[in-house]
Amino acid sequence: MTMFGEREAQILSTWHKNVDCWTEAVRQQQIESRRLVTDEAVVAAVLSCQPQTVLDLGCGEGWLTRSLTRQGLSVLGVDGVEGLVAQAEALDGGEFLAMDYEAIVAGGLQRRFDVVVCNFSLFGEASVAQLLGAVPGLLNPGGSLVIQTLHPKSACGDGTYEDGWREGSWDGFSEAFVDPAPWYFRTVESWVLLLRRSGFGKVEQQVPRYPLDGAAASLILMASAA
Repeated sequence: MTMFGEREAQILSTWHKNVDCWTEAVRQQQIESRRLVTDEAVVAAVLSCQPQTVLDLGCGEGWLTRSLTRQGLSVLGVDGVEGLVAQAEALDGGEFLAMDYEAIVAGGLQRRFDVVVCNFSLFGEASVAQLLGAVPGLLNPGGSLVIQTLHPKSACGDGTYEDGWREGSWDGFSEAFVDPAPWYFRTVESWVLLLRRSGFGKVEQQVPRYPLDGAAASLILMASAA
């Protein structure tokens, strides 16, 4: 079990079980929000920082690492799921490394970057808090952290708008996905407070929206180390 607890271990276990179907969903553009809004939004957010080096933290099957590499950047994609890293390495574009968040928190990644980006890769409670506390040590002077996550106001659903664990779901995905994991819900205010406690100063918020109805597709948080 991960040092972060049973729920956090379940999150990692779920991704190990869904490597192939996740890779197919991303590469076949089966996820509407990504296709219409969020993929382009996170690439634009990273490029707006004008980096030369980028750490794609929780890179999955590697699409963002490859996209940024095609922009001429030096990008390292890191993920704790070895199967996803293997899928990423099977395609050209970018450098990849299998390493989980525990190892990163423990100082296992001895490199610094202009931007660290976490694109829909922060699902836990303690793991996320400790990982974000370690990110300033991964940034070059003047570097930035870019997070894209579900927008809390949209993702809250029928639940109360307060921090806490939520049941997972693969609604909207193919029936091939199994064992949905729980995830930790944070309000917008809690995200900002967590970033400030982690050693970041000003936090900028962006809300990518669907083109037809203007609904929030995600929340992007951009922060520089204090």
